[in-house]
Amino acid sequence: MNIIISLSNNLISEALYDLLKKEGNGDKILAADDKNNADNFRPDVILVDLNNINQKLFSRYPEAKIILIDTGIKQEDIIATLVSYKIHGVLSPRTDLHLFKKALKAVSKGEIWIDNDTIKAFLHNTGLISKTGKINGTTDREQEIIGYVAQGCRNKEIASRLFVSEQTVKAHLNRIFRKLNVSNRSQLTALAVNNQISHI
Repeated sequence: MNIIISLSNNLISEALYDLLKKEGNGDKILAADDKNNADNFRPDVILVDLNNINQKLFSRYPEAKIILIDTGIKQEDIIATLVSYKIHGVLSPRTDLHLFKKALKAVSKGEIWIDNDTIKAFLHNTGLISKTGKINGTTDREQEIIGYVAQGCRNKEIASRLFVSEQTVKAHLNRIFRKLNVSNRSQLTALAVNNQISHI
C-alpha cells in the first residue's frame, strides 16, 4: 500500500511515519513535504488533518482514498469537512494501533471507516435524525416497529407484540423502507442502532 502523510503537526506526522515504517508490511510511506519523490508517487491512501485538506490534494491524487485524522477537531468542523470533501475515513484521537491498521486496510479496499459518534452527528446535521432521537418523517408506530426490527424480531413476533396482523407489519415496513430509502432489514437495523432506536 502506498501512503502519503500530510499533517500540519510535525510531531504527529513523524510519529505516524516511524510507526508505519516500523510495521514493515511492505507499505511505501511518503511525507507530503518530500518534493523529490512526490511527482512519481501514486498513493492508495492519504492521511490528512483539517489544516492540510484542500481541493488541490484531491485534484492531484484523484484515485487516492482520504482519511481525516481528528486531532481534537470540533464535531461540526468534521461534519462540514465530510459534506465538502470526498472523505473515506475519520480516525478519532481515541483510535488505537489495532484499529488504525484495520482502518487503513479497509479504506484502501474502498470501504468507509467512520466512528458511530461522527455518523450520528452527520445524520443529525443533515436532518435525517431529529435531536430527540426520532427518525424524521416516521410515526410513533413506525418507530416501535423499527425498534423491534433492530432487536432482531421477525414480522410474526412484532405482530404479536403490537396486537396486529403480519400483513399490517409488512405494510408498515414497506412504508418505512420507502421513507428512509433503505431496501432491507439489515440497513434499517444499522440506521436504528446508530441512532440507538433499538432501546425501546
